Amino acid sequence: MLRQAWTFAYARNMNKPKPFSMIREFHLADWFTLGNAFCGVGALFSVMTYLQNRELLHLYYACALIPAALIFDVLDGRIARWRQKSSAMGRELDSLADVISFGVAPAVIAYGCGMQGLWDRIILGFFVAAGVSRLARYNITAESLSSESGKVSHFEGTPIPTSLLLVIVMWVAAAQGAIGDALWFGELKVAGFLLHPLVLMFAVSGSLMISRIRIPKL
Repeated sequence: MLRQAWTFAYARNMNKPKPFSMIREFHLADWFTLGNAFCGVGALFSVMTYLQNRELLHLYYACALIPAALIFDVLDGRIARWRQKSSAMGRELDSLADVISFGVAPAVIAYGCGMQGLWDRIILGFFVAAGVSRLARYNITAESLSSESGKVSHFEGTPIPTSLLLVIVMWVAAAQGAIGDALWFGELKVAGFLLHPLVLMFAVSGSLMISRIRIPKL
């Protein structure tokens, strides 16, 4: 009887999830994906610090962390292919990290640069929503877009990391002092609310992300 009780207790303990079992299941590529997300969050903090103390250096930090995030984003895919280890969790991690680093962070950097009117906020919100939608569409259609080799041959819509181009524009604007009231192309009043024409590049980028144009995947 005692032996049966001991066997039952042992089996129950074996079935209990181990501490940090989720982290134990991470592949090497997943840690690089988290590095991507870490850079994106760091960019958000840097913009908030800039808005508090107006030290331009923090805006530069925010912009610099986006290409750093892209490096992690590229490496996680290459490492997954090199080690031939990928998972559904890794794909979801990658999408969530991309939303932060290439969706939310560029929009917040734009806000920090002075695109703070009501129409600006609506367009920046559209940009983030388009990025989220684009990633969700990719996740659910990746299998159907795959060739016989099992690899996705092309993207539908521009990839969300192309927002790096927008960040470069804002980096140059900051370096030239063209932020805040000095934003390129000035500001307009539409229906009584402010619109900075420069924000329209986010509208174009968001529209391209949710478009059906085909872009070969390298």
